Amino acid sequence: RPPAEEEEEAEVRWQEKLFSQFEVDLYQNESACQTPLDLQYREEILKLEKAGGRKNCRIFTYTDRDRFTNLEELCQRVTDSDHEVPSYLAERMANVRRRRQDRRPIEASSLKSKIITWEPSEEFIKNNHVINTPVQTMYIMGDLGPYGKLGHREYERVLCTIKVDGNGVMTVKPDFTGTKGPYRIELDEEKREVWKYTIENASVQVQPEEEEREQRVFRDLYSRHKECLSGLVGSEFESSLCGNERLKFILFSVSAQGYEYDNLYVHFFVELPNQWSSPAFQQLSGVTQTCATKAVGWDNVAYFCYLFTLDMFFTQGDESGDSLPQWPVLYFEVLSLDFWERYRVEGYGSLVLPAFPGLHVLTIPTWRPVELGTVAELRRFFIGGSPELEDITYVRTPSAFKGERLSRLGFRTKTTGSVTFRLYCLQQSKAFLETSAPRQRMQSVLDRLGGSSQQSSVYSVLEAFQRARRRMQEARESLPQDLTSTSASAV
Repeated sequence: RPPAEEEEEAEVRWQEKLFSQFEVDLYQNESACQTPLDLQYREEILKLEKAGGRKNCRIFTYTDRDRFTNLEELCQRVTDSDHEVPSYLAERMANVRRRRQDRRPIEASSLKSKIITWEPSEEFIKNNHVINTPVQTMYIMGDLGPYGKLGHREYERVLCTIKVDGNGVMTVKPDFTGTKGPYRIELDEEKREVWKYTIENASVQVQPEEEEREQRVFRDLYSRHKECLSGLVGSEFESSLCGNERLKFILFSVSAQGYEYDNLYVHFFVELPNQWSSPAFQQLSGVTQTCATKAVGWDNVAYFCYLFTLDMFFTQGDESGDSLPQWPVLYFEVLSLDFWERYRVEGYGSLVLPAFPGLHVLTIPTWRPVELGTVAELRRFFIGGSPELEDITYVRTPSAFKGERLSRLGFRTKTTGSVTFRLYCLQQSKAFLETSAPRQRMQSVLDRLGGSSQQSSVYSVLEAFQRARRRMQEARESLPQDLTSTSASAV
């Protein structure tokens, strides 16, 4: 082979068409031109022939408009297995036209009024449930056929793939060579030929003035985009705390287990004591979906995974902090629903919301009221229904109770299953924002907000006293009997 044929260098611009020997031979035949693009390529090839022929030899390109690009995107594989079966997402992605999509401009008013499509069509689901960002693609190819036998499709190899999506992100695969060694392509032929090539960025460096002008354009674009989003979303958000402290709970009703009947659902509500408030749009109650149980070990468990967000504000009236504030309580009842739409109360329970930020996983046991006799159980089994609480706050201290002692003598209940909650607590306070606030004030805020922290400190002292007392009793019991009797008589 002549030495000049062993090496070739070509500078390729974005979407620049360099014809291969196969295309030159193909489009010179007018009967092979079937589309307007083929006729355009034929005219360009004839002009090149009159001007002395093409300058490139082995290196050529396929642009975004060529048929090769469509076929290459459609036939891409995820693995190198010969028996690969396309997944559902791969099939849907193959049917979506990702390139050169015509998008009509959407007015701001229409976008604001149709943020949610309540009745999506099949075409809407097809186009929006997959990644369909418009992409332009270009392939830099190499004709690696033997010398003197150029123009055979079986010797064409992809040297580099360049993609630019609608967001302006450019992807070059493989990457620019840089300090790495050249890429290698081995042909499984008789002579086992090895071709090496490098990819370099030949773009002209941007001048500082142009770069500064580009940054100004970007800043202007981003500011307008921000104003557009602000107009769509609106400004109906609070700019400051409504109270002294703020708590935000993200609550998951994870599971319910150990109940008598199937198809369970949970009805719950949150009671806010004095000095607590919530936004006007905040919902303080909810109902989970009906969930069928599954056998896990010895129990039948219903997994709800129900999400509920609660935003509350606490305003401290007495700055002295001597009185402990009441804490919000979550009341809930577990019910079952059978095939005949008969519901039964399976259990009542309550949960005092945690006073400390972080993750909390709590399992709350429940109970339900019962009546004596067989008739009540027969009524519950055949026609549904069971004794219910008129006021669900009777689970703890009723809200209407004003006395000093609450007696439940004669009230019969039965232990049932339990409900597991997963809570994420976020805490915000104005005092936390003040960097100059003294450390004692920060601690007082935590103690005042988390009233249970003061109670827990009292409980810790009592528990330490009980442990010390038990140790003294154990030490007394371990002494000889005559010594303890002598000391007791001496006393």
